[in-house]
Amino acid sequence: MLRTIGLLCLGFFLCARPVAAQDQPAPPPDESVPAAVVVPPVGLKDVGDVWRHIRHKTAAREADVSSQSPKKPFFFVSPSISSKPSTGLSVGVASSVVFIAGDAATTHISSADLSASASQKGQAGTGLRFRVYSPDNKWFIQADNRLAWTSQSTYALGIVSEAPGEKLKYNRFRVYDTAFRQLGPHLFVGFGLNVNNHTNVRAGSGPDAAFQQSAYAAYTAEQGFALNHQVSAGTNVGVFLDTRDNPINASRGWFTAATYRSFYDGFLGGSSSWQLLEVDARTYKTLTRDGRQKIAFWMLGNFANGPAPYLDLPAIAEDTYGRSARGYTTGRYRGPHMVYGEVEYRTTFTANGLLGAVGFVNATAIDGETSDRTLFGTVAPAAGGGLRVLLSKRSKANFCLDYGWGVEGSSGLYIAVRETF
Repeated sequence: MLRTIGLLCLGFFLCARPVAAQDQPAPPPDESVPAAVVVPPVGLKDVGDVWRHIRHKTAAREADVSSQSPKKPFFFVSPSISSKPSTGLSVGVASSVVFIAGDAATTHISSADLSASASQKGQAGTGLRFRVYSPDNKWFIQADNRLAWTSQSTYALGIVSEAPGEKLKYNRFRVYDTAFRQLGPHLFVGFGLNVNNHTNVRAGSGPDAAFQQSAYAAYTAEQGFALNHQVSAGTNVGVFLDTRDNPINASRGWFTAATYRSFYDGFLGGSSSWQLLEVDARTYKTLTRDGRQKIAFWMLGNFANGPAPYLDLPAIAEDTYGRSARGYTTGRYRGPHMVYGEVEYRTTFTANGLLGAVGFVNATAIDGETSDRTLFGTVAPAAGGGLRVLLSKRSKANFCLDYGWGVEGSSGLYIAVRETF
């Protein structure tokens, strides 16, 4: 297994290469700051620099990169590799197009990403995500759209010690699209459409009798939902304030957001009427003058009201990129109300920023349906660490290899190409 992961990681580093009118050497630049300031910091070295050094093309290539305008759109195509307990090792292909809709000095960079992957646990999926800024950032469109043939183990609601899990298989269609209007510096307010459609829900690896007795089946029967098909569809309003210097790998600043989602019975096939409040807060601080040591804080709060379908209830690792609660599998803890917190220490080993590491601790509080499973009655902690390799000195995007440990023997390997938060 480790040998396979090592070979795939090496292939990722060597094969990732943009395809465009101009030959870009690195992943898309940071889409959240004006293109005019997206320039590689002096002294940083990334994987592209190492590869060009091996090929003895460093000087000519650096001159070519410096002469390129960040305003020019380009496509980026590469293999993708990721890992987490719920999927195991996943491989696929990812492509991006990056462009600027207005003046590069006043307009953030926009991007659209299309990906497809398959996992060693027999799951497959495709996704389309985009972040588009209009000229002068007056409007911002954010989309998270997915189609997946997947599976997940389900457990009793709340934090229940030694709770048995029952694997489900299902098809998932998701549309979460929001249009934001800028009200002031760094401040946006928006309105959007949300659809979560779970179909062909069925037993996974176990017998049908075990599926009928699972926590999912018991909750579904209690709420009066169909066992094999559940839909949440509605609208949302949201607001966010983002002062980070770089959302891909921030050194300073804040990100705070609040989203209120309303789902309606019968709307686009919705199974019930219910509401969900999501709160997200992150902040970052540099600990040393050279910026090589940093600390980051993350807090999530998800609060459901009303009869929500089981698979739409707040759960760990169900954030946009599935990065919360390292140390546990997706959905290990689920319930109507969830509060999650994490602290991560980040450092670089080398002055050129090529190699680094992180250490993290996190904790989840979540309630259940019974009075003994209160929100902060029991907390699920986890901790771990990982290594970093700088993929792009323009965006500061890292190749991330982490391992986390939770309670009751839970653990997992995580591979990604952006920081957890």
